[in-house]
Amino acid sequence: MEYLKLNNGITMPALGLGTFMLAGEICEEAVAAAIQVGYRMIDTAEAYGNEAAVGNGIAKSGIDRKELFLVTKVNYKSYENVRETVEQSLKNLQTDYIDLLLLHWPFANYYNAWRELEKLHEEGKIRAIGVSNFEPAQLVELIAYNKVVPAVDQIETNLYCQRSAQRTWLDKNKVAHMAYAPLGQGNRNEMFTEPEVIALAEKYHKKPSQILLRFLTQKGIIVIPRSIKAEHIRENFDIFDFSLTDDEIKKLTELDQKTAMIGNPNNPDLAEMSLTW
Repeated sequence: MEYLKLNNGITMPALGLGTFMLAGEICEEAVAAAIQVGYRMIDTAEAYGNEAAVGNGIAKSGIDRKELFLVTKVNYKSYENVRETVEQSLKNLQTDYIDLLLLHWPFANYYNAWRELEKLHEEGKIRAIGVSNFEPAQLVELIAYNKVVPAVDQIETNLYCQRSAQRTWLDKNKVAHMAYAPLGQGNRNEMFTEPEVIALAEKYHKKPSQILLRFLTQKGIIVIPRSIKAEHIRENFDIFDFSLTDDEIKKLTELDQKTAMIGNPNNPDLAEMSLTW
């Protein structure tokens, strides 16, 4: 495992398990399996409706809570009731603190929500606070008018949506770049058959998915691939025993299509789904 140090000094794994659209026993088993493989970060959210299942999966794993890095998010519909929402998340996850808590979307009264997160952070119930789906202008404005700089911005990022422009602003403000949908979504799976990706998979004796994840982590991006299959969970974790060359990273960078799929108004099939990512 590789780690990144956040702007408040906390260390965060570079790879974790995403749990979007996982529920019930399937979610529990995926979480437990991932932890047993070696994952130490689990990402969930109030809007996913699976925090309790994630908590049960952690309990099933038998791993000490202190070894884990838990990430969850407050849904924009709860921005007027952040404290109550966080207290419920703590109960669902069967823990007395959360490692990283994000505001899920820049909607509604997110200034009120952020200031409540700042208080919870000061109280020690949250080790780091951040945002998700915030664009640079929203992020910079939030930083300018509040005390705590977000530790993380979790945004859709993958081979076809690399967020280079946003990354410039994230780095400038010392906000870590965290990727959801690092392996794409829906028809974006065509990235698995890109000739350059296939060639690198053959060279390093890896799966295309492993090349795609390693590409992101080598660029300093935190990834949370999702899977329920034990084989894929293991494969997604097994990416730190090789490194792409600078030239290989450059070639993959050139495949950026600079288009987000999640929440893209030109993609109505994903428009509703986007609000829970």
